[in-house]
Amino acid sequence: MQYQAPANDLRFLLFDVLGADRLHELEKYSDATPDLMTAVIDEAGKLAAEVIQPTNKAGDREGCSYDAESRSVTTPAGFKEAYRAFVEGGWTALDAPLEFGGQGLPHTLKFIVDEIVCSTNLSLGMYPGLTHGAISALHAHGSDELKRTYLEKLISGEWTGTMCLTEPQCGTDLGLIRTRATPNNDGSYAIEGTKIWITGGEHDLTDNIVHLVLAKLPGAPDTTKGISLFVVPKILPQSGERNPASCGGLEHKMGIKGSATCVMNFEGAKGWLVGEPNKGMHAMFTMMNEARLMVGMQGLGLAEMAYQESLGFARERLQSRSLSGPANPNGPADPIIVHPDVRRMLMRQKVLNEGMRALALFTGHQLDLSVAHPDDATRESADDLVQLLTPVVKAFLTDEGFNNANIGLQVLGGAGFTTDWPLEQLVRDGRIARIYEGTNGIQAMDLVGRKLSLKGGQLVRTLFGVLATYLKDNPEAPHREELTDAIKALEEATLWLADHAPKDPEQAGAAATPYLRVMALTVIAYLWSRMAAVANQQLMAGEGNKPLLESKKISARFYFEKLLPEVHWLLKDIKGGKDALMAFSDDHWAA
Repeated sequence: MQYQAPANDLRFLLFDVLGADRLHELEKYSDATPDLMTAVIDEAGKLAAEVIQPTNKAGDREGCSYDAESRSVTTPAGFKEAYRAFVEGGWTALDAPLEFGGQGLPHTLKFIVDEIVCSTNLSLGMYPGLTHGAISALHAHGSDELKRTYLEKLISGEWTGTMCLTEPQCGTDLGLIRTRATPNNDGSYAIEGTKIWITGGEHDLTDNIVHLVLAKLPGAPDTTKGISLFVVPKILPQSGERNPASCGGLEHKMGIKGSATCVMNFEGAKGWLVGEPNKGMHAMFTMMNEARLMVGMQGLGLAEMAYQESLGFARERLQSRSLSGPANPNGPADPIIVHPDVRRMLMRQKVLNEGMRALALFTGHQLDLSVAHPDDATRESADDLVQLLTPVVKAFLTDEGFNNANIGLQVLGGAGFTTDWPLEQLVRDGRIARIYEGTNGIQAMDLVGRKLSLKGGQLVRTLFGVLATYLKDNPEAPHREELTDAIKALEEATLWLADHAPKDPEQAGAAATPYLRVMALTVIAYLWSRMAAVANQQLMAGEGNKPLLESKKISARFYFEKLLPEVHWLLKDIKGGKDALMAFSDDHWAA
């Protein structure tokens, strides 16, 4: 079926719930009027459905191909044309800085476009997606000369970018990297080493590819404190010569087959330092945090497409009769959407998708406030929330995005297991999002090991302040009692970690994943209460889209009755501590 961008839900969230229709009142985003934001949503949906989606299935079947002699990679048929349409439409420049040719629009709109593109072809969306992270890292940490050399062409989409971190012997533990950077006489560095799993490391969509590479300088500490960041172009802008940075092969993957995932060999390639020596991790985290938010949108995008496909199937597939009597008496059977178990699956997809979208756009809106609001305190509070929620968005949206794609396959039954329907590809494509840009277990450890203690615990206090203020200002808030219980569970879990983690880091490790889920479910509960409140107000006033508003009230009820109670057994898991996890000795595993 042809994809339909969830435009009604997006407008409801942006304008009625989050207040993002007022972003144009901020000087930085003066062009971002509600009319312009609506146009962006509509045009992105049209491009995705008409240009990007048709390349998805063929791209999965064909995949990328590697030529060993030329060390070149060819993307699937149609990718070059679709990428060109994306570039010519200005989508690569949407929220990029104005001074280098960007449009300077809110980051929230970039989140939305990421979801829409990844709903229709995740593999294709990876190429401009990683480029955007390279743009942010160079803009934040690069010298003026590096910015002048690279940013305009990256922002226009004429060039693409990569992030080169992982090596055969190390992934998360980047202190183990062996790639070296030796100073040249001209201010550049000779980069030697091998990187693996490099998205877009080589392809035929653009003439030049700009690699951001982590490497160690001579004499640098052999830990993460000795890592520096370098920009290493495929084609040297100064001379037009080929840099000895080449693809040594493609990874063989279960999904995202249209995305070129490369082994990259740097054989004395010229590179230039980004930021300060031995401060590469600080610079790279600018790119990684942005990539983590983007990957969260990938999970949501795939979940949305899976929901649309499974809903369409359930409405048409005739099988058995309704338990309450024939719903289609003139036909041989009823559509399977009448069956409670099918509805349970569809409702879980729909309600979680809309809740995850609310969480993502809430975070995107806070990101915009953190960089554009004139009040210092407002900017700081918004930044606190963005830092705290970034690992939550990445992990929860990809966990539940994959689960929802898997549920969508189940709705289709045997048809879902065949390549005649798109669900099996969505499941395969979605699995990687829980792994790359830091596995979801690493996201959970980042949350409990770093974010909870930052600024003396201020980040999580800011979140609790938002939740408490909402309950105080809205005594009649929908599902107030259930939301209050969830907040108490999150508070109790936070206090348990504060008491136990400093004494025993393994307690933090054992609690990290369930704690992240408690936080995600609680913040989404807060947002579902807000959505239901707006729906009630508009229905009482006779305003708005009545079916949408009624669906919001029902969906909120489903969330609070069927999904939010998970926080209580998660809290029990957290307080149970590490003992059941860590008690096995080496002999026990194979017993």
